[in-house]
Amino acid sequence: MPVVKVHRNIHLVDLKVAGIENFIASYIVRGKRLAIVEAGPASTAQNLLAGLNEASISLEDVAYIAVSHIHLDHCGASGTLLTSLPNAKLIVHKRGAPHVANPDRLWAQAKQILASTAEIYGEPSPVPRDRIIIGVEGMTFNLGEGVHLNVVETLGHASHHLSYYETSSQGIFTGDAAGIYLSRIDTIVPTIPPPYRLNVASNALQKLMSLNPTSLYYTHFGKADNATKRLQLYLKQLELWAESAKRGLEKGEDLNSIRRRILRSDPALQKAAEYVRKHPILSKTVLNHSIKGIINYVENMNSSI
Repeated sequence: MPVVKVHRNIHLVDLKVAGIENFIASYIVRGKRLAIVEAGPASTAQNLLAGLNEASISLEDVAYIAVSHIHLDHCGASGTLLTSLPNAKLIVHKRGAPHVANPDRLWAQAKQILASTAEIYGEPSPVPRDRIIIGVEGMTFNLGEGVHLNVVETLGHASHHLSYYETSSQGIFTGDAAGIYLSRIDTIVPTIPPPYRLNVASNALQKLMSLNPTSLYYTHFGKADNATKRLQLYLKQLELWAESAKRGLEKGEDLNSIRRRILRSDPALQKAAEYVRKHPILSKTVLNHSIKGIINYVENMNSSI
């Protein structure tokens, strides 16, 4: 597996789900001990283990797998990986913990929502309860040699979402809290499936900005600098989507019309549209789900007035 050094103590492993490059990343964070940030899908567990081998990492030295949330592309491989990582434990939000211990419902819902993409990601294996650590806002994991992972609760994309601030690099592992970074065209695409709450996501983004990070480490995909500016632009993009969806709903437009309205209003999405259309997974899932998410948010705001 391609393993790339993105900071002096951080390596990116391109998991190449279904052979697709530059889509899902796991990160290896090195101190005296090691953490893996994002397990990736169940179908890529062996790819990640191969990446650890390529980086000359002893499996016994991995202390933690820190996942942002329990969606299959971020957490699905956790149970399988732990069978090969004898000293590692899984860090996960309290709302996600029951579903990694018993993933039957998670798998059933994923198949319903993602259809064939769920099969590409693979069915997750259970994680033993005694190997689960509940990640809580403000918790710090000391890896030694001045390397710490700080837990930041970043709800919005999901109600069980965590990000991780790495102190030595001043970088944030964003999960899906800051969107999908299309590094080849330097563009962000929102990933905001329903049920979505922009007000909650906005608070999370403000919290990340307050850390004054230098870099963002996106699960989808890669490292990006100018971190605070990118977070600011993403929040503005989400607000633009919400305003466009609001206008479309006021005019009685359907989902396809609102999608076209958002596309006309968002230069970043215009830039990404062709890339997304040709992508074997993004084309099936992300855009439609995100449009539904922002419509869901606006409808709920209207109903509460």
